[in-house]
Amino acid sequence: MVDPRQAHRAVRDRAAEVDGLRAEVAARNAELARLQRERLDAALERMRSAGLENVSGQVGDQDPIVAVMEAWDPMKFDEILVSTLPTGSSRWLEANLPRRLEKLTSVSVRHVISTPKVEPHTSPAPKHETHGVLSPLAAAFTRR
Repeated sequence: MVDPRQAHRAVRDRAAEVDGLRAEVAARNAELARLQRERLDAALERMRSAGLENVSGQVGDQDPIVAVMEAWDPMKFDEILVSTLPTGSSRWLEANLPRRLEKLTSVSVRHVISTPKVEPHTSPAPKHETHGVLSPLAAAFTRR
């Protein structure tokens, strides 16, 4: 038989745990929104520095279809620019995003393929033993 007081404590403890998880998720979401906003602001500033005057942006839904449909105003926009990673790296190309947006909005969709920056991998040259005047012969006598 279950003691009602124990059951009540278990439910109360589980509810506190869920509340804690909700607070943690809310804090992570707030941090993510802050980072997204910083990234957007930096991108807009780069565009303005490049001479584009009338640029604006907003952080949207993580699903680009939803994000476009939430922001879409046919009186304000006459085309859509989609930037994706190359084929094979882009899940949005696999989902045929540019064509789907073109059908949903009935406007021209330009597709730009971005290439991620790849940092060259460098390492110091390996150290070699010095053999003095016999250095030219060291390769013949060194075991690998």
